[in-house]
Amino acid sequence: MVQADSLSAIDPVSGKIRDLIAGMAEALVDHPERVSVEAIADSSSTVLRLRVDPSDIGKIIGKQGRTARSMRTILSAASMKLHHRFSLDIVEESAPPLRESASPPAPSQE
Repeated sequence: MVQADSLSAIDPVSGKIRDLIAGMAEALVDHPERVSVEAIADSSSTVLRLRVDPSDIGKIIGKQGRTARSMRTILSAASMKLHHRFSLDIVEESAPPLRESASPPAPSQE
């Protein structure tokens, strides 16, 4: 899922780049519905924040970071053509905390 924001309405090129990153990520992961790309625009650059399911983070980073490096290389080539700097941040969000057992707390001994 590519998050809709005001950037694509203002700059359709950044929207295409965001779609490119989302498409690559969706092709790599087991849970493509959990892929989101957020674009944070500045005057001279745009940061793309990629979020995936916590179980898929290794697939995006790859062995020794090769997959992430390759995605950044493609992004860099597109940046050169468009004369606009793009950078990719892969945001690793921790998995939700495990739920504790439903047993009542032990009485305190005071």
